[in-house]
Amino acid sequence: MQTNANEPMSPEAQNRGTKWLNRAGVRPTRQRVALAALLVGDGQNRHVTAESLFAAAADAGERVSLATVYNTLRAFCEVGLMQEITVDGSKSYFDTNTHDHPHFFWEDDGRLSDAPADQLTISNLPEAPEGTEIASVEVVIRLRKI
Repeated sequence: MQTNANEPMSPEAQNRGTKWLNRAGVRPTRQRVALAALLVGDGQNRHVTAESLFAAAADAGERVSLATVYNTLRAFCEVGLMQEITVDGSKSYFDTNTHDHPHFFWEDDGRLSDAPADQLTISNLPEAPEGTEIASVEVVIRLRKI
């Protein structure tokens, strides 16, 4: 995430962030609006970690704790504004694109990006055990430089 150090977020970015929160019925507190503006203020989808969003907030001059960033990202996921993608069972990335789509995980720099969904075909899934249903299928394609 790129922001200019200590440069306040534009009113347009804050407005877009507030509208994003309102669509999901999330109360737009100052910190939530600031984080939402960083996430969707430019109209682009992005993948962030709590740490990268915390750093972007600090760069934008926003005072917010890392714990608040974690809690806010989880709250955004709970209301469907974002989805969490876990890599290696421990590293969480948060994606503002909530449509089903595959991801590339770039091992060399620990980055997550969208993979072209139109190039992926899943032809068969196993049947879910009795009394369960498949809630989602996550596809993470790991890449490394050769």
